[in-house]
Amino acid sequence: MPTTIVSGGTFGLGREIVLELARRGHDVVAFGLSAPQPSSVAAGLGEVDDALAAEGLRASVLEADVSSAADVQKVIDHAISTTGRIDGLVNNAAIGPLGTVLGTDEEMWDRVMKVNLKGTYLCSRAAIPWMEKAGGGAIVNVGSGAGWGKPDMAAYAASKGGIVALSAAMAYDHFHAHIRVNVVIPGGGGIVSGMSVGRVGGDVEVVRKKSVPGTVAGRTATGRDLAHAVAFLLSDEAATISGTVIDVGCFAHQGGPIPARPATPPGT
Repeated sequence: MPTTIVSGGTFGLGREIVLELARRGHDVVAFGLSAPQPSSVAAGLGEVDDALAAEGLRASVLEADVSSAADVQKVIDHAISTTGRIDGLVNNAAIGPLGTVLGTDEEMWDRVMKVNLKGTYLCSRAAIPWMEKAGGGAIVNVGSGAGWGKPDMAAYAASKGGIVALSAAMAYDHFHAHIRVNVVIPGGGGIVSGMSVGRVGGDVEVVRKKSVPGTVAGRTATGRDLAHAVAFLLSDEAATISGTVIDVGCFAHQGGPIPARPATPPGT
């Protein structure tokens, strides 16, 4: 049974990743903060606990700050003391306040970088030695289409662009240690997450009713769609895949936009 750590695993997309991995037999160690963070309504640890209990699933749920090396080490120590190994890591924790470089103060810029980029570095740095001892492992970093640039997201876009570059660098660096590093990108709009809800004042219905391209499936993506991609990349089925980006949405990293739906379906 693989042991997998999930940062930001207590709400929204992270919660869905935790649930899906628990369904698939992972020993999951999830962590996050109980207090709301900038741009997000994610708060408390009870929601993921309740969701796990409702399905008869188990996971360790800890309170820890991904931007603190000491907190991250506590999560690692818990995983090792309870299971003796670390096989997978999902770097999901992120904050994403809106703003241009002119509208983003220095304190907020630093906080975004500490959570989104430094947090990924800290978790990876702490987990990789244990993966090496186990003969290999898999890291999945949650990116964003903003990593290729989006308006009014200067700090967030910079941090997520860094995630793409960092992931590729780690894929090269740990290739011969059999540690795979990949990126998943939630896209298409309309995904209900702590961040997407926080950006519209906490109103879930605003997110659900927004006009968005959705996905090729003819609907918006869900947290479980993202979780399926994460689970695949962590699995032995993806044993030869490293250094890649999987877009779980609408080509968010290719610039877009998806064209409007034609009045007459193609081929008619």
